[in-house]
Amino acid sequence: MNSDPISRRSHAASRNGGGARSQGETGAQLGRAVTHALRNAGAAVLYQDRDLKPVWGHNLLTPWAGGADEGESALPPAQAERVASARRNVLATGDPERFEISVPGDDGLRWFDIWVDADIDEKGEMQGIVTTRVETTEQKRREQTLRTLLREVSHRSKNLLAIIQSIASQTGRYSESIADFLTRFRGRLQSLSSSQDLVTSSNWRGAQLRELVAGQVGRYGSDPAVSLHFEGANPLLNPNAALHIGLAMHELAVNSVSYGALSRPSGFVEVNAAMFSDTQERPSLSLVWREKIPPREQRGNLKRFGSIALERVVPASLNGTATLEIEGERLEYSLVVPHGNFETD
Repeated sequence: MNSDPISRRSHAASRNGGGARSQGETGAQLGRAVTHALRNAGAAVLYQDRDLKPVWGHNLLTPWAGGADEGESALPPAQAERVASARRNVLATGDPERFEISVPGDDGLRWFDIWVDADIDEKGEMQGIVTTRVETTEQKRREQTLRTLLREVSHRSKNLLAIIQSIASQTGRYSESIADFLTRFRGRLQSLSSSQDLVTSSNWRGAQLRELVAGQVGRYGSDPAVSLHFEGANPLLNPNAALHIGLAMHELAVNSVSYGALSRPSGFVEVNAAMFSDTQERPSLSLVWREKIPPREQRGNLKRFGSIALERVVPASLNGTATLEIEGERLEYSLVVPHGNFETD
């Protein structure tokens, strides 16, 4: 059967006398080139005659290679029937068909695009059919990953907008003027942005606690190597915990730079992070900020939105608890972060 276009050219060349060898070599080269192209493109081709008997095939890999009907007995019954039905339809009508099937594999579903075309000669007579298969598994998985990421981005964007809305509302409630509101609100947005940068740089996994605290303290011109004494555990906070703990560290740092230890050239704050087991033997995090502050008559008042965020907003967002104590010349903020908000090594 001379249904292969390459074979047709070769036979035609042999009838042309002197050009037969040159044309035949060109046909063989083309055949080899097509074979390489099919393999490199991950495409498999099967030619069948009018009785659906295999004539030739290229690049028939698992699950298509070997066995009855070039291995298609290995396909799930429903998928094998879909392919067979398409071939019968093309034989009956001459119209091409294209569809998609999925096949179970060792690492999940494998996806294939299928084309079934009629091979019709110059006289308009059906000679056979050509089935082309291209695996699209990686493309499908990339699309699924992209859809998952888009849903995650949408979810996190909504959460972030809700946080911003809450901050705007609370900041407005405790601001004395528009200028006061703008100053405080901008600072809190910048704090969220700083924490968000850490989250996105880790591919949305979260942020390391030590880096988060140092970043918030360092935003106010203080060298964390001098102004921050951090000791203890350094868990990876999930994105929600990173944003809210970052907000708590921002409020404490702003207050300290304005009225507390960081308002003095040699001042510093202590942050201690300790892991412990809760009543159900699950890991929890105890985070404590301590600093020495000026006497009452020399310092401002933290009991505004800062204390609301520290004692209510942040712990509620983490399902944790918090206390803020200001006694004499000591300020201590203690936050308990329950399991589910972080990962440990």
